[in-house]
Amino acid sequence: MHHTCTCHSLDRARLAQALDAWAADDPMLAQLPARFAERPHLVAPVALLVPEADLATIRAVVAAIDHLAQTAAWQEAALAAAPETAQHDTPARGVLMGYDFHLTERGPQLIEINTNAGGAMINAMIRAAQRACCPELEAKIVAEAKQPPLEAALLRMFQTEWRRCRANAPLTTIAIVDDDPGEQYLYPEFLLFCALLTEAGYRVAIADPTALTYSDGRLWLRDTMGARIAIDLVYNRLTDFALEAPAHAAVRDAYLGDAAVVTPHPRAHALLADKRRLITLSDDAALQALGVDGETRALLLAHVPATLLVTPENAATLWAERRAFFFKPVAGYGSKAAYRGDKLTRRVWETVILPGSYVAQAYAAPAVRAVPEAETGGATKPFKFDLRAYVYAGEVLLFAARLYAGQTTNFRTLGGGFAPVFAA
Repeated sequence: MHHTCTCHSLDRARLAQALDAWAADDPMLAQLPARFAERPHLVAPVALLVPEADLATIRAVVAAIDHLAQTAAWQEAALAAAPETAQHDTPARGVLMGYDFHLTERGPQLIEINTNAGGAMINAMIRAAQRACCPELEAKIVAEAKQPPLEAALLRMFQTEWRRCRANAPLTTIAIVDDDPGEQYLYPEFLLFCALLTEAGYRVAIADPTALTYSDGRLWLRDTMGARIAIDLVYNRLTDFALEAPAHAAVRDAYLGDAAVVTPHPRAHALLADKRRLITLSDDAALQALGVDGETRALLLAHVPATLLVTPENAATLWAERRAFFFKPVAGYGSKAAYRGDKLTRRVWETVILPGSYVAQAYAAPAVRAVPEAETGGATKPFKFDLRAYVYAGEVLLFAARLYAGQTTNFRTLGGGFAPVFAA
C-alpha cells in the first residue's frame, strides 16, 4: 500500500463538470453543485492503491458471511432476539450493504457491517474524476475507462432486487426515504440516485417518511400537485433499522404487508448489521455450533476481531483492559456513540456504556495515508482510513475509502472524506 504517497489525484474541474452535467438535466438537480460546495469535507483529494491480495481477502470474507447469513441455523440464532419487524421474511436481500475494514499487518480486519451504507454513488462519480498522478494510477484509470460504468452496476442492483420480489410485475415508482432528507449530510447522493433511476425510466421521489401513507394495500405518496402516487419500491435510508418509530409507520406497514419492496429492511439489519453478529463471527465455538466448515472458520477468525457483549459479569475486566478495545452500541451506525477504549472516561463508561447495549471489539488500528495539507500542495498530514466494500447479495460492487482524523470517521476535516480505491 502507498502509505508514503502524497499524490493529489482528484481533478476538481472534471468533478465540477460532472456535477454540472447532472444538474443540467433536471430542475431539482440544479442544486447539486451548491450542495457539494456546502460539504468541503465530503470528498478527499487523493486516491488509494491497495494490494489486490487484500481486496481478494475482503471479497472472500464478504462472500463467506453472506452465505452464512442465508443458512437456517444462522437465521434462527440471529432472529431469536431480533425486533418483531425483523421476523418478517422477504426475498429482498438489501441493497448496498456496507462492510467496513481496517487494513493491518494481519490483513484486512472487519470492523462492522452496515445496512443502507452511504456514499456509493458519490464514490462512483469521484472515481471517474481522477487524474493520473503516477504511472500506476494512470494504468488503472485507463483500464477502468474500458469497463462499464459503476453506475450501471448500481442500477442493475435495484432492478435485481425488484425481480427477486416481483418477478412478473413492472417496477414503475421508487421513493428514496429518509428523515428530513434535504438536511441529511449525504443528500447530494440522494439527488444522484434520483437522477440515475429517473434516467432509467422510473418515476422517482425523495421523501420524508411522514409524507407516505399506507392504505388499500398500497404505499402512497402525494406529489406536488396533490395527486396520490403508488410507490413500488422504497430505497430505505432510515437509521431506525427496525422501523419502530411512529413517524415510520407507513413504511413499516407497507413492508410487513408486502405492499412495497422495502430495501434494505429490518431483517437484513438483524441478520448482518446488528453488532452482536460480530460476536458470533469471531467465536470459533459459536461458528462450529452453526456447522461452519473449518476453512471458513479460519478465514473469519483471521479477519473478524474478537468481539464481546458488555455485561455486568465482564464489566470490571473490560474496564481494566479497555485500551485494547473499541466500544460500539449494538444498533449503532456512522460511528455515533462509539468510543476508543484508551480515550474512554469513567463517566462515559458508567453513564453510557454500562446502562446501554454495547459490544467491545478488539482494537484493530486503521492504516494511514498522507494527504496534502492544502489543495495547492505543501505540507502533508497523516489521515487514518477505513475501507468500505459496497455489497449486494454477497458480491462486492465497489470499494471506497473514508479518510479521517480523530477517533472515528466524521467527515469534518479538510483533506478527509470519501476516496476511490484501486487495486495495486
